[in-house]
Amino acid sequence: MNKTALYNTHVSLGAKIVPFAGFEMPVQYSGINEEHFAVREKVGMFDVSHMGQFFVEGEKAKDLLQFVTTNDVNLLENGKAQYTCLPNGNGGIVDDLIVYKMSDDKYFLVVNASNIEKDWNHISKHNENFGAKMTNSSDAMSLIALQGPLATATLQKLTDTKLEEIPYYHFSTGSIDGVDDVIISNTGYTGSGGFELYFKNEVAEKLWNSILKAGEEFGILPCGLASRDTLRLEKGFALYGNDIDDTTSPLEAGLGWITKLDTDFVDKERIAKLKEDGITKKLVGFEMQEKAIPRHDYEVVDAEGNIIGKVTSGTMSPMKKIGIGMAYVDKPHFKLGTDIFIKIRNKNVPAKIVKMPFV
Repeated sequence: MNKTALYNTHVSLGAKIVPFAGFEMPVQYSGINEEHFAVREKVGMFDVSHMGQFFVEGEKAKDLLQFVTTNDVNLLENGKAQYTCLPNGNGGIVDDLIVYKMSDDKYFLVVNASNIEKDWNHISKHNENFGAKMTNSSDAMSLIALQGPLATATLQKLTDTKLEEIPYYHFSTGSIDGVDDVIISNTGYTGSGGFELYFKNEVAEKLWNSILKAGEEFGILPCGLASRDTLRLEKGFALYGNDIDDTTSPLEAGLGWITKLDTDFVDKERIAKLKEDGITKKLVGFEMQEKAIPRHDYEVVDAEGNIIGKVTSGTMSPMKKIGIGMAYVDKPHFKLGTDIFIKIRNKNVPAKIVKMPFV
């Protein structure tokens, strides 16, 4: 198993360590709910250094990214980031990712940990027609996600970069606690605001400890993957491998907003045809109507007990104190307000399709 540069720090802080995407990762420290509410109400810090980082450079860098991603790279200006996905050529999704424009001929890609090799091979295959310079910096870089309403106040103590001047889905490169060339990105996976910080492995422990100290007065907590999952689910953010994968179309997954059919990209014709014909299943959010926790792969049924879908993600919402989840549901059952049932231990438990985010 791989270890991030902060592994020993997590162990010393008493984190519970579990294998995840080939890494030994902290799943929780003080407890899922406590960490969840720290992020929603104050500030929490995650080590997400298992994520992958690629640099794509050269005069053909933009053309390559425009072809392999569904979003419109032309909309990016220097210092701006874009959520997008890699279509696989067979109607599904290789991965979802963020593309950062650093300059006219230099881009920075952040991909999911479990897909680093797959994404690299996929983009490299198409790069044979473009000849951009690609660098896989995943093993050399660390990533800290500082999230919550007090993330800005915490981080501002350590940097001269005016954090309030970095809009959502924009970034700057600056110095934090004497460490230069940190990519400071106003992005995150929690829906509570904050920053994602990219830097060299060698300074990971120094920055982690500095930020933890700076956030003491605000009640900062180190947080693990478990609270990260409950936080993203409350906001309806998809998780690759659960809610999207090589068999799910961006349109079925509700990612039509990052699928720009006026650009030319891998699988454009297939996706355009699907839009024209109409989707037959859709990723929806649902809330349990009785006390129960939905889980990944539970069947979704109608009032007669017919299988109409499958749960992709589910949990007990710490904020709402009810079971919430996401599921692919067949047409015509995927309309908002539709009553559905989740099959839990041979009992069909009532649920209702609702608009996301849940909170």
